[in-house]
Amino acid sequence: MTWFMVAVVVVVAAAGLLRWRRPAWYWLTFGVIVATVRVLVRYASVMDACGLTVPPSRWRLALARVANRPVPESRVPRILRLRPTRTGLVLRLKLRPGQDAFDVSAATDRLRHSFGMYGVTSREVRSGVVEVRMTGYDVLKRVQMPAKADTRPMRVPVALREDGSVHYRDYRAIPHGLTLGATESGKSVYQRNLVAGLAPMDVALVGIDCKQGVELFPLARRFSALADSPDTALELLEALVSHMEEVYQLIRAEQRISVAVPDAEIAADIWDLPDDIRPVPVVVLVDEVAELALFASREEEKRRDRIITALVRLAQLGRAAGIYLEICGQRFGSELGKGITMLRAQLTGRTAHRVNDETSANMAFGDISPDAVLAAIQIPAETRGLAIAGDSTGGWHRIRAPHTSLRQAVNLCNKYADRTPDVPALAPFRPAVAAPSARMPLSKTAPATA
Repeated sequence: MTWFMVAVVVVVAAAGLLRWRRPAWYWLTFGVIVATVRVLVRYASVMDACGLTVPPSRWRLALARVANRPVPESRVPRILRLRPTRTGLVLRLKLRPGQDAFDVSAATDRLRHSFGMYGVTSREVRSGVVEVRMTGYDVLKRVQMPAKADTRPMRVPVALREDGSVHYRDYRAIPHGLTLGATESGKSVYQRNLVAGLAPMDVALVGIDCKQGVELFPLARRFSALADSPDTALELLEALVSHMEEVYQLIRAEQRISVAVPDAEIAADIWDLPDDIRPVPVVVLVDEVAELALFASREEEKRRDRIITALVRLAQLGRAAGIYLEICGQRFGSELGKGITMLRAQLTGRTAHRVNDETSANMAFGDISPDAVLAAIQIPAETRGLAIAGDSTGGWHRIRAPHTSLRQAVNLCNKYADRTPDVPALAPFRPAVAAPSARMPLSKTAPATA
């Protein structure tokens, strides 16, 4: 009996230590078993307490009356599948007649408390079937991406969602994106994860970094074109517009529209073209869009109008030509001048890190979801990298990208430098990568005089 008690104490202490230091390990060893038993035992009573039951049907009541049996109890949603994951549990429910997926969504917070889980979210799989994802611990506190991800061409895993699933940046599904966030909110880390995910793919990376290139130029070996000033950015964007027009001419020449050609083989964008003639897709990363929209003189205003016009044209027409925009900034409102709201309307994917005011959150989600605005302004300052990701459908998720240092991103770009494609239209803007030189001081000390 003494040895049994010692073993129990050791197991309990080990479980407590794992829960404190390694919550993921605790969940995989102890938590998943305890949570599964708790859900199965409490399921019926919790559903009844949360109002997720329906009264018995008339024929069951009539049968009970005829057979002189007790009145049947209310019915709960039927469990189709209970699947443990590395972060929680996935519960698939079959709703009863009269129930709606919104009923489950409205009760997620009560389900979280009742089942003793860290978080609960729900989504409708198909008519009458709802998937409830429950997380056993705070997966966003220490982000650990899964070893295997569902990567496809132009689909990059960039962050982890609060329900434990992977958040992907799929350029073919959502061509253009906007990333907002205050200083030290985690925008740069999110951008590095994008570059690191795109580096192994057959894609041309184009960067516009008007902060003298301090963010993107260290990754220059994997970029096909870079601009570090508004003047160079204007030339680069106009070259991209010309490249887009050439791609459209190629698509027109290869559309193969005739009576004998099936509809599925008619080319409408670069992904319908044969592999041997398909142009390489281009992802344009703009580090700080406000630097392209600000002006202090009439000449700079003319330059600014041409830049915004080129960006709007790329956003409106670039998808079919395989040109995708990823625009970052601290603010993206109408105070930046004409054409800005037109550009913002084309940016379907929205990601907002911590912002300094509610107006900035409204710039990202005001026309999509008021709940996402409220979630964005509640991001704490000490949680860098935490963000709200949404799209034009109104759905949104709380995400956090894994920390990727600049050195890690540079190493990945250097590793895949041989995959940098040569695009003739972007050749004048190809960064010249030179050998590291000796450090130069910012100022020279004047010699002492007697």
